[in-house]
Amino acid sequence: MDASALSLERSLGTQIRATHRLLQRALQARVEQHGVTLGMWYFLRVLWEQDGLTQSELSQRVGTMEPTTLSAIRDMEARGFVRRVPSEIDRRKINIYLTDRGRALQALLLPSAVDVVSRAARGLSEREVTMLLSLLGCIQKNLQD
Repeated sequence: MDASALSLERSLGTQIRATHRLLQRALQARVEQHGVTLGMWYFLRVLWEQDGLTQSELSQRVGTMEPTTLSAIRDMEARGFVRRVPSEIDRRKINIYLTDRGRALQALLLPSAVDVVSRAARGLSEREVTMLLSLLGCIQKNLQD
């Protein structure tokens, strides 16, 4: 592709970034009503799927640097959403577990996320959503190689 012909409207990066920012803004407005920052949201989502991960595993799954993860964990711990427990296998590692309060957020926040995604996909068929997810997966794989 000729770089001079790549307008902002045709730039994958620009369009994906703009879409991501709009999705984040819509989600942020919803989760903040429950005392959860957008940064915490990503960690909670992972922990709702698999509780008890280490800080390193959380960093890897969310795609953040470990200092950022540690800061988020401290904030979530201060708000009573998670607790840190030394690993029984390797005392150097700390596992992060949801508290009852953190687990209860799932029932409050996931419906909001579903609403945001549904709003974003309004007007797209199920086939188009599946295709879009496949195409984004392909782009991600291409850039990871």
